[in-house]
Amino acid sequence: MTTPSPRFIHIAALLLGALPLWVSRHLPMVDLPQHLYLISVLHRLDDPTTLYPQLFEARHALTPYLGYYYLVSGLNWLLPLEVANRVFLTAYVVGLPLSLGFLLRSLGRPTWPSLLALPFAYGDSFGWGFINYCAALPLTLLCCGFFVRTLEDAPRRRKWVVGLALCLVTVLLFHVQAFGFLALGLPWLLLTTRVPEDATAHGVAQRLRPRVPALLGVVPGVALFLGWVVLRFGEPPDIQPGAPWKAWGPTFSPQNLAWKSFEQNRAEFFDVLANTLRDGSDRWALYAVVAVAVAGWVAGLLRPASTSGAGGAVMRSRLLGLGLVALALFFLLPFDIRGYVYYLNTRYAHLAAALLVATAPATVSEWRTPLRWAAMACALVLAFTLGRGFRAFSREATEWEGLVSATAPKPRVMGLIYDGGSRVVRFPVFIHSAAVLARERGGVPNFTFASTPHSPLKYRGEMPPTFPSEWRPQDVDLDTQGAWYDHFIVRGAHPSQVFGARLQSELVVVGQSGRSWLVRRR
Repeated sequence: MTTPSPRFIHIAALLLGALPLWVSRHLPMVDLPQHLYLISVLHRLDDPTTLYPQLFEARHALTPYLGYYYLVSGLNWLLPLEVANRVFLTAYVVGLPLSLGFLLRSLGRPTWPSLLALPFAYGDSFGWGFINYCAALPLTLLCCGFFVRTLEDAPRRRKWVVGLALCLVTVLLFHVQAFGFLALGLPWLLLTTRVPEDATAHGVAQRLRPRVPALLGVVPGVALFLGWVVLRFGEPPDIQPGAPWKAWGPTFSPQNLAWKSFEQNRAEFFDVLANTLRDGSDRWALYAVVAVAVAGWVAGLLRPASTSGAGGAVMRSRLLGLGLVALALFFLLPFDIRGYVYYLNTRYAHLAAALLVATAPATVSEWRTPLRWAAMACALVLAFTLGRGFRAFSREATEWEGLVSATAPKPRVMGLIYDGGSRVVRFPVFIHSAAVLARERGGVPNFTFASTPHSPLKYRGEMPPTFPSEWRPQDVDLDTQGAWYDHFIVRGAHPSQVFGARLQSELVVVGQSGRSWLVRRR
């Protein structure tokens, strides 16, 4: 019997890592209904069978969210929207370890630890549905790999610099926070990477010359970023102290920054890496990854590979330095910059963890196969626990399906979600239920991401009237804000408690599924 090749083990692990995305109809991601709704509008902007042409138009401006929305919209020409989105998410999940492997190879390190990054494709950012940021992470790692190869691979430097330039621009088109990491990570690589010409170079000019292509490779991305900054921050801020989703003061003023203490960040670091399922079973894969990473370090220290000392201590510290940069951003940045960026520092936890677990030093070749098998076992644990949890959530989310058939075409749906929680997952995954019904029937919910400046769409005129925050339905004024809507989805409270006598005279319950009710005007 032949021993499976490392490539077979790698492919099997990647398939297992992506399996949870395909075993259930509904995925437990808070913002996913809003993303799918926006992509549906973008794809069907001229469809007269919907309300989209009346209410929305394209936003012809550079925004860092264009990549995800337009890619999935393009796939939607070939596949149903939800399948197209799942294909995109699969590329992200598989792309995280693949891009990390590319970076490891670029740094002259063993590539098997890249498989340990699979669990970090999920966790807090995935559960909140920060798809744009998540998708930027593999591209970020690719940028680092391209940058190193542009420096070190003199014969093919021109090819790598083109890849670097294109990749950095693409990172910005997905999410600016990943671009922010590269603003620190790439200078670190520049300072710690030796180029072949250093062996014969004399003076600063000769040492700088071979590094110029790498510096030129970042120019297009930096220029695009500066253009976006001018457009975004050049607009006068809408300062409304205390209002949700609005700036509470000048951008970087103390009243506009929300911080978490060092102790709180330290306590939450491991939690945000695997915090999806209420029963905590998704943490099993995290524990397994930590154990294998420690075993890799022990193996590398006990029996290091003969080439592990090549390049000196500074060169060997490059990956660790990148991981520490991401970790520093997690601990040192604010949690929110109100009106601009939310969950700012928390998102760097996944990037830091993926980089740090991959720092195991090179060990002798005969020990790498067992470690690779152990990494695949972690992927198996991940597939089992998340797959089981996602299927359980999907059964719970069938309450959406039970209400779609009772929704009229082209509805105007107000979401009154007093309880957005789930019995299976920890996130408030039902908070955007109104967007599910509106997308299925070509209508509009009371809140969409078209109201945000990073959306590729905007409202043609005034936004639909609604209460200040979708998280506070108790603030609704049914006489003015509610008068515009013909459908109401209520969750967490009985409609009679919300509408009172209106339920008899103006409104009628037309569907009930799970913990949700659908109410329509008579």
